[in-house]
Amino acid sequence: MTSQGKIRVIIVDDIAETRENLRKLLQFETDVEVIGTARTGREAIDLAKDTRPDVVLMDINMTDMDGITATDAIRRAIPYIQIVILSVQSDSNYMRRAMQAGASDFLTKPPTIDELNAAIMRAGTVAHLEKAKFIQNSGQTSTASGIGSSILNLGSMGRVITVYSPKGGSGCTTLATNLAVSLCNEESSVLIVDGNLQFGDVAVFLNEQSKFSVIDLASRVDELDPEIVENVTVKHSQSGVKILAAPIKPEQADTVNGEQFAKMVLYLKTIYSYVIIDTTSSLQEVTLAAIDSSDVLVLITTQDIPSIKSSRLFLDVADAFGIDRKRIVFVLNKFDKRIGITAEKISNNLKQEILAVIPYEERVIVSVNKGIPFLLADKSRPISRSILNLAEVIRQRVLEQEVHTDTVSTFRKIGKK
Repeated sequence: MTSQGKIRVIIVDDIAETRENLRKLLQFETDVEVIGTARTGREAIDLAKDTRPDVVLMDINMTDMDGITATDAIRRAIPYIQIVILSVQSDSNYMRRAMQAGASDFLTKPPTIDELNAAIMRAGTVAHLEKAKFIQNSGQTSTASGIGSSILNLGSMGRVITVYSPKGGSGCTTLATNLAVSLCNEESSVLIVDGNLQFGDVAVFLNEQSKFSVIDLASRVDELDPEIVENVTVKHSQSGVKILAAPIKPEQADTVNGEQFAKMVLYLKTIYSYVIIDTTSSLQEVTLAAIDSSDVLVLITTQDIPSIKSSRLFLDVADAFGIDRKRIVFVLNKFDKRIGITAEKISNNLKQEILAVIPYEERVIVSVNKGIPFLLADKSRPISRSILNLAEVIRQRVLEQEVHTDTVSTFRKIGKK
């Protein structure tokens, strides 16, 4: 049981037998109380507003309104309510849409009792924490009128920043580690995740060692809690950045799939202000999951023609997959003034504005070999200032997303009046 009592749950499914089976699975769980059921998405919205549960078990396919639409409506009205989506199809597109709508978890039907309990416990813990933050910030109880509009700016979920380049050797890990250091402070906690599961070097770049890795969280993705995460991550001694390292043995990489990685990242957002993901250049399952999960995608290119060509191809793929280019922060790394290919020329050629330019410095290799991010060695250097500028660009992009979300919510409410 959480510190705030039982986890209050409502079950939403258009099939009566499924609702009853789920209720029976949970009736002997002392930490869980089923407080209602709904047959349709519209009923679910009304019931959630009336009862204010901690967790909603939401079917994805219903006749009047699909579960993703209902999830979006409930989260906009009462954002501390956590939604666990249930679907007969284990489809990455469904999972991505569910996460974008604000779902906290995604389970394939029929879930086992262990999977169901673990998902509810995770979601319930987050709901209680978010509700407590709201009460503390606003001085209102969770049952006060107007909670829907007042809580919109709570901002309890962290942001995922994925650092990616379609061309190897572009400096992803160097940028990711220094970016993590620049974003970490007393007000913003940062976790850097090594998404290069075969040959990741994040821990090496930060001169830290860990006997645990991404595998230790991904393999337990349905039972994660803050204590497990704390035990598996390691703290960078100089900056305070937390590190989730890559596996020691490259062959272990195949034990983590994209769905596990996406669920893990979704949970980590509930703990850290920023989750920075360093990735490999190949668009394998885990890399795609990282890109899909990201609020901001830092896309890196360099001045060489193969890197620019690869960036063009990736942007074409991003368009085909429906990735909003506003999520992309395009960065030119290792910029050398002696080379005639400028940031402006690359921007015009690829029709994607370069928002940050990181200058080439020979001394970067020294900081890599020492395991000391150059940002910690000397913040006055041009390369350090460029990373600080990149961090500000990312903060601004995150702020724009939050303003856009709140504006859309306001117009939707006006339209309903």
